[in-house]
Amino acid sequence: MTTPTITLNSGTTIPQLGLGVWQASNDETENAVRYALDDAGYRHIDTAAAYGNEEGVGRGIRASSVPREDIFLTTKLWNSDQGYERALAAFDASLQRLGTDYVDLYLIHWPLQDSERLLRTWDALEEIAASGRAKAIGVCNFEPHHLRLLLEAGKTVPAVDQVELHPHLPQPAIRSYADDHGIHVESWSPLGGTSNSGWGKDSKPNTLLDDPIIARIADRHSKTPAQVLVRWHLQNGLIVIPKSVHTERIAQNIDVFDFELDELDLSEIATLDDGTRVGAHPDDMNLGAPE
Repeated sequence: MTTPTITLNSGTTIPQLGLGVWQASNDETENAVRYALDDAGYRHIDTAAAYGNEEGVGRGIRASSVPREDIFLTTKLWNSDQGYERALAAFDASLQRLGTDYVDLYLIHWPLQDSERLLRTWDALEEIAASGRAKAIGVCNFEPHHLRLLLEAGKTVPAVDQVELHPHLPQPAIRSYADDHGIHVESWSPLGGTSNSGWGKDSKPNTLLDDPIIARIADRHSKTPAQVLVRWHLQNGLIVIPKSVHTERIAQNIDVFDFELDELDLSEIATLDDGTRVGAHPDDMNLGAPE
């Protein structure tokens, strides 16, 4: 089994399916990453400084038998470290915690509601990319107006915009804008979050994994609801990073290349689009902003 790849605008090739490790401890992360790489066949790991488990990711990679150069590794800059000098120092700290001398993708984790400081942060990421210590740079949770700011002021088009995206929130405006500008969209909370999710002003806990439409489609294909949802992302050309620390689910989430959703499946899933979020809208919350 080989995961399909996508070539980013930086020329970097990214596996379309990866492992997310949000809300996992360092020890859980180490075990999950090693299993994902050695036993389940993953070659793409997504973490962040804010997750507090970069050390666990690094340990998991080193404990595996997969060479570092065969692994696509993403981490992210948290808002409290935005600004030119802070971002450069934070990137160095992430590399130290990960135990590597480069990452394949470095992302701004959240769009700071301070345009000047945000642009200085992007200057830092462009410098990091020029040094070769990040093979590609991009952003998370950027709306079209945030992307436009970088495109008008920066020299580098973000390679990726990682946003909350699932059948309840398919993000057509972001996907259309990104597609027009050569930016690939990556889905976080691709399964709709968890039963205790819901941390934004208008957000709600996940219902997708228990949705009767998804369950019916899963039965038709003899797959799990999670596998149907992962397959939906892949067939929409999205990069997808389902999170789990459970070996059975890690294995199931990548076991999605032996079936396809048909037109009936996709039309039924399209009826779930109701704009419901698990997380906050980026314009409503200035997460972790520096003082």
